[in-house]
Amino acid sequence: MNFDFSDDQKMLADQVAKFLAAECPMEEVRKTLENEATHCQKAWQGLADMGLMGTALPEELGGVGATYLELCLVAKELGGSLAPTPFSSTVYLFAEAVLLAGSNAQKQELLPKVSAGELIGTIAVTEDFSDDIGNMNVSFNDGKLHGSKMIVVDGGLAEMAVVAAASHCGSTSLYLVKLTDDSVNRESIASLDPTRNTSRIEFSNTPAEPLGDDGNGVDLLRQVYDRAAVLFAFEQLGGAQRALDMSVGYANERYAFGRPIGSFQGLKHMIADMYVALKLAESNCYYAAWALYSNAPELPLAAATARVSSTQAFQLCSKDNIQVHGGMGFTWEFDCHLYYRRSNFLTLQLGGLSSWEDRLIDCIETTDAA
Repeated sequence: MNFDFSDDQKMLADQVAKFLAAECPMEEVRKTLENEATHCQKAWQGLADMGLMGTALPEELGGVGATYLELCLVAKELGGSLAPTPFSSTVYLFAEAVLLAGSNAQKQELLPKVSAGELIGTIAVTEDFSDDIGNMNVSFNDGKLHGSKMIVVDGGLAEMAVVAAASHCGSTSLYLVKLTDDSVNRESIASLDPTRNTSRIEFSNTPAEPLGDDGNGVDLLRQVYDRAAVLFAFEQLGGAQRALDMSVGYANERYAFGRPIGSFQGLKHMIADMYVALKLAESNCYYAAWALYSNAPELPLAAATARVSSTQAFQLCSKDNIQVHGGMGFTWEFDCHLYYRRSNFLTLQLGGLSSWEDRLIDCIETTDAA
């Protein structure tokens, strides 16, 4: 397969990159890092004004009627800029869950608000849902939620959440919850990457409405996660590319013993390994983008492959970027640690690297058996 993005799609990516460079430079990222802001509001509103929140949503639901291919490229640029916004939680997770499982009324009420940037959403699933109801910390009874979710990304910013809970039928179901309700208690939690909000959320007799069929939560989550994994993989790809670019730029500019340090064999090999990991991830991400765009049967396998390879690439590039910069790479003033923080933060989303490695093995075994 010879897949590549069109010239128009690449032009869109270029415009998003220019916008983020102007409205969300590293100074804005550092404001959230140092707790001067919860997120970059200018970038969030600008993304909405450009129609990017509704990139892959149908026009009748307030979207712009584009495709997941364009959304993948938007995700890549967001990853490269380290934009501190709740875009991924709202668009990749909340909106996808509503789009897949919501009733017509739920879609008509919520998705146009997402597209307009008027609603921040998230998904509250902090357990290993592969075991279904066995380890659920939240239960649903008589129209109300009880329990807590330990670490919810953007939980302190979101107005609404899709929550996985143990239902009365004896299995996992999904529910829509207003996090602004008085019965919800939210507590900020420090994380490795302060540029992304994380919170503990406690539900005490909190009103909720079902999302999708009762007891179908695990299947719905797998579908949402497969789609989101592709988009997160592109974010990681963008971050890995930026870390590699930083390494190459510094290796060419920094001199030691009268020569650019990039001419030394040790650094050559390190940067070459980074490049190989990046290109492997890029190939897998492109294939996953096609699978997501066409809703191909190969999507679970493609998503797992992209997720694993992009996670490994971002971790390697962000880590070795620090090494290339030497002692300066460990300082607060250089941006290397920002990419290292984000690489580790994204690794833990959607279940972590080991979960996706297991998912990849299961998909391969299922394919071989067929």
